[in-house]
Amino acid sequence: MDMDVPVEVPPGGKGDFGFPCFTLAKALRKAPPIIAKELAEAISKRGLEEITCAAAGPYVNFTADQASLLRRTLEAIVRMKGSYGRMDRAGRVTIEHTSANPNGPFHVGRARNPIIGDTIARLMRFAGYDVEVQYWVNDMGKQVAILTWGIKTLPSNGIAAPMYDKPDHRLVGYYQSANRIMEGDEGVQEQLSDLMRAYETAIAEGDPARPILRSGDKVILAKDVRDCTAQVLEGMKLSLASMNVSFDRFVWESECVADHSVNKVIERLNALPISQATEDGARFIDMAQFGIEGRNTQFIYTRSDGTSLYTTRDVAYHQWKLSNCDLAINVLGEDHKLESQQLGVALERLGYRTPEVIFYAFVALPEGKMSTRKGNVVFLDQLMEEARERALAEVNARRQELPEEARRRIADDIGVSAIRYNIIRVQADKKIVFKWEDALNLEGDSAPFVQYTYARASNILKKAGVSEIKPSGQIPWYTQPTEQALIRCMGEFPDVVAIAVDGRRPHLIAIYGHRLATAFNQFYRDCPVISEDAALMEARLILVEAFRTTLRNVLGILGIVYLESM
Repeated sequence: MDMDVPVEVPPGGKGDFGFPCFTLAKALRKAPPIIAKELAEAISKRGLEEITCAAAGPYVNFTADQASLLRRTLEAIVRMKGSYGRMDRAGRVTIEHTSANPNGPFHVGRARNPIIGDTIARLMRFAGYDVEVQYWVNDMGKQVAILTWGIKTLPSNGIAAPMYDKPDHRLVGYYQSANRIMEGDEGVQEQLSDLMRAYETAIAEGDPARPILRSGDKVILAKDVRDCTAQVLEGMKLSLASMNVSFDRFVWESECVADHSVNKVIERLNALPISQATEDGARFIDMAQFGIEGRNTQFIYTRSDGTSLYTTRDVAYHQWKLSNCDLAINVLGEDHKLESQQLGVALERLGYRTPEVIFYAFVALPEGKMSTRKGNVVFLDQLMEEARERALAEVNARRQELPEEARRRIADDIGVSAIRYNIIRVQADKKIVFKWEDALNLEGDSAPFVQYTYARASNILKKAGVSEIKPSGQIPWYTQPTEQALIRCMGEFPDVVAIAVDGRRPHLIAIYGHRLATAFNQFYRDCPVISEDAALMEARLILVEAFRTTLRNVLGILGIVYLESM
């Protein structure tokens, strides 16, 4: 008889796990306590050496031999090293994250997207999946049209000086100025609409050198839109790289127009019985019939002149993406839930599966929401600079003996890690109000605390005169409570990874990393490692090395640099 039966932890130290017999009562036609007694007796007769069991009312409680359990845990870590905790999952996974409009620098409000997306990618790779990370570049929308119009038509002397010497910062001023002009000038609004339509036509016909807008004595070519987008994107890439975030592929929206896959999507959507037309000829699907409500139940996929919208191009992109992977994961802000539902319906109507979506809540300033258009932002580059400066102040205060270059290198690693950890440790759908003092706290539940603990472990090995520990014999038995607690904590790592992977919950890895570091510090407090007793020192050095291995794997998933010295 095959059944899924829950396993529970018995109260009061009555065992390591308990098997409830309630679910067997109906099938066996016996009372749960009788089933528990008979099951315990049958298992005991099997003579298991490392596990004992006993009936306790309707439960069978199991107790593992602690010496064997802890020894096997350490043996696995020592043997597997960097592979400890890894899984052997198979399959191609495509993760799309960030995909912010390339019209200016990243701001802190969107900082969760690349951090969550990159950590999910690292986690899935650790689990064994073949992962490709993609950035969907929007070079055909209104935001990019405003950017291009501003760069190509506005004089540079009216643009505010950039905060940083990077393309995204140098050009965002044109976007902001153009946006202000557009809001009060219907003529400019019409020019931008014409530019978007003409750009799509030029791309579809393979003519990037075609003039698509004349504004006074200025002429904008189709390739100018792509070039302006690419310039801003290069600056954004630098910001992402500084956070240890990378991509395998940048997929341009215009590519779906150039290869005519968007036209095929439109033809197939038009052929659906649920497709409708507005009075002016725009095509749409009414999503109300699928129970989807929001700002507008109409999923519009063509304009009245037949040209596509972002929604249509997004469908084309997902058709291509889903046909080239076994699982597609999108990381999106919570403000994209409606669009994601509409996309899912469109894909299903066309016979495609839908992507899995991880929604995240925005990071807000104490004074409110941020906006690139209004200039009410804290840029990600500002956050990174502030993190490095604050970390450098701490390093300077503690490590004056180090050369300045070494101190700055450590400060850079601490600053980036502090930001990544502070954001990833909070569950994605929980809101974060960004505060400098929380994000850059160098103590407590923070990356610097975890990094410092790793450096402490490395320093212990250095003092012992060894760089790596290999047991000279059998793994010993550890008698001290904090020794055992540390080993048990390390033993949880594979299960934490499995739960985090299956639930797409990377914050669990950060929570575990802090708990592991805390367990090591408690061990270090109670159990001196450097000793004249050679056997005792070797035994505890094995623990130190096993801890370093486990924490190094944790930090790798989190995209946090491990430091041998701080």
